[in-house]
Amino acid sequence: MSKHGRILVAMSGGVDSSVTALMLHEQGYEVIGVTMKTWDYADASGGKRITGCCDLDSINDARNMAVSRGFHHMIIDIREEFGGAIIGNFTSEYLAGRTPNPCVLCNTFIKWEALLKRADMMDCQLIATGHYAQVRQHVNGRWVVSKGLDPAKDHSYVLWGLEQKNLARTRFPIGGFHKSDIRRMAVDSGFPELASKSESYEICFIPDNDYRGFLKRKEPEATAKLAHGKLLSMAGEELGEHDGYPFFTIGQRKGLGIATGEPLYVTDIRPETNTVVLGRKLDLERTSMWVRRPNFQKVAALEGQEMEAVTKVRYKDKGTPSTLRMDGDRVQVEFHAPVTGIAPGQSAVFYDGDDVLGGGFIDRKDP
Repeated sequence: MSKHGRILVAMSGGVDSSVTALMLHEQGYEVIGVTMKTWDYADASGGKRITGCCDLDSINDARNMAVSRGFHHMIIDIREEFGGAIIGNFTSEYLAGRTPNPCVLCNTFIKWEALLKRADMMDCQLIATGHYAQVRQHVNGRWVVSKGLDPAKDHSYVLWGLEQKNLARTRFPIGGFHKSDIRRMAVDSGFPELASKSESYEICFIPDNDYRGFLKRKEPEATAKLAHGKLLSMAGEELGEHDGYPFFTIGQRKGLGIATGEPLYVTDIRPETNTVVLGRKLDLERTSMWVRRPNFQKVAALEGQEMEAVTKVRYKDKGTPSTLRMDGDRVQVEFHAPVTGIAPGQSAVFYDGDDVLGGGFIDRKDP
């Protein structure tokens, strides 16, 4: 009989999730490790060699570590759910002129639901992952995600979409540690190969990091039709041609295909006319934006009230003080200082100190 009950641990084969499982095992939990097969490796790589998280070697690493410590491990196939929801959204968002957040969608709609479904089947009260974040129940009774202790690894930005019923059963054991601590724990536990294992920062189904090539393979007819679109200046002057607006993102500077006397950036993408607008860095600045499909954690909603928050518009963003207002089913964000590189489709995450108030997807500029 385990000391703390049974817990399902998501194991990718990397050092973070492996140490998560080791920590819980040593604390007296009955650990069941699960590795999720999300995509077809050969199809996603376009014939290139694949490495990183979720590849076959990583699945074997997760299984071998679990077996060596005497706890159960299983592989679950969620390719069908993943392909329809995540890869389908990824391609459709780019074709709509937006920049998608596949990791946020995967966490919110696929991984947590898949983990909790299996947890219920196996009588596991809790689930755990190797995210650098923390979760706790606030004094108002709501469950809230907070930033991880290591600012260089904090994952709270990609976890804003988790709902209360899921957060209540979630644990992040490594959230109170630095990455260096986790590597040291792996060595001390007898797994030095995990401590030295390289990390993957690519999207899991695009291991070669070539999302343009991926789009061309997945949507050959649609992307071919978009070639020879116009590159326009902010004043509407034609500057050249592009090979398809889905291959651009707001704030992009490199790979524009034209040479000018000053640096230019993508300031707008107009799918309805297959045009990409270029401007100066100053032209990227915005003082407001709209956020769709919001999910709130620390508070239930913003109905009828304003709230002050620090808003991040991308993962590495330091955040900007802002005022939030609910307008219908969207959040209007007024920044207290200009913000650059606001890309529709990306996540906006609202913070109260280290706590996640909530978040949503950045909408197009017009109300």
